[in-house]
Amino acid sequence: MAKVKQKTNKAVKARFKVTGTGKLLRGKPGSRHILTKKSSNRKRRLRKDALVDHGQTKMYARLMGVA
Repeated sequence: MAKVKQKTNKAVKARFKVTGTGKLLRGKPGSRHILTKKSSNRKRRLRKDALVDHGQTKMYARLMGVA
């Protein structure tokens, strides 16, 4: 019997980026709309990427086909 390959989840691949050390980067939520009431400092912090939590990294890496 042939082994079946795991397909890459394209939605996950579009949302996360793999660093050189294998960690996953994600965008922060809250920067799409209703920006007038948010301060400049807050909007600037939202532009930066954040690391995916350690407990979820394994799941998303498997969906991306990285693991």
